[in-house]
Amino acid sequence: MVGRMKVAAVQFDIVTGQIERNLEAVLAALQRLRRHKVCLTVLPEMWSSGFDYRSLGQLAQKTPEVLETIARHPAALDMVVVGSLPEYCDGDVYNTTFVLDRGRIAGRYRKLHLFSPMCENRYMRAGNTALVVETAAGRIGVAICYDLRFPELFRRLSLDGADLICLSAQWPRPRQDHWQTLIKARAIENQVFMVAANNCGMQGKLDFFGNSMIVSPRGEVAAEGGDKPCEILAEIDGEAQQAYRQAIPAWKDRRPDVYGVLT
Repeated sequence: MVGRMKVAAVQFDIVTGQIERNLEAVLAALQRLRRHKVCLTVLPEMWSSGFDYRSLGQLAQKTPEVLETIARHPAALDMVVVGSLPEYCDGDVYNTTFVLDRGRIAGRYRKLHLFSPMCENRYMRAGNTALVVETAAGRIGVAICYDLRFPELFRRLSLDGADLICLSAQWPRPRQDHWQTLIKARAIENQVFMVAANNCGMQGKLDFFGNSMIVSPRGEVAAEGGDKPCEILAEIDGEAQQAYRQAIPAWKDRRPDVYGVLT
């Protein structure tokens, strides 16, 4: 990543099963962010539908229309938009992050780590590849919610050249401390920017706390949301990131000859 750019995360109260209402909220947020000349925007996990397991297959089959609507929107033509949606493929449903680069699908990532305590593994199929993609916002990696607890994935993304990692999530109370700590840790240990978007509001018995975050490679919080719908944004500096990597040469000082392959 070269130079400065503005990045953002959107958090809103996702309405389970209501694609039109959720899409309306996202389009309005993108339009507001466009006025701030934002280069990259991250949306929450399963933002179009929530985890409506009873209708998941039907909702997933509408995702191409959702993507087309986003891609045609004038705001999306000026930025990179990253967010997780249900994806239907060959009879299976995946929790998939799509990377839209100025209206074009530049990449997709299917969630590797399905959250079994919420039965995600019963209704969805896990992916099997990581994703780092070159975009107008630089070289970015992507992850989804529960992935945050697996540092190996984030090291893989960083080794593959990601300067910024986008995280889409639906992370509920009471685990807010974990959310904050792990986002900072992934930024610090990999010397990358983290842009994390969370859901907010109640879904059934689950209370989603928001607290979307933009964190620097130093672990400094550049922007964070409260527990209500909002957009957060910050200006990040790629040259400062490179200077920090030179000042703290953790990449050069790694000892993979000792670690070997971690299993």
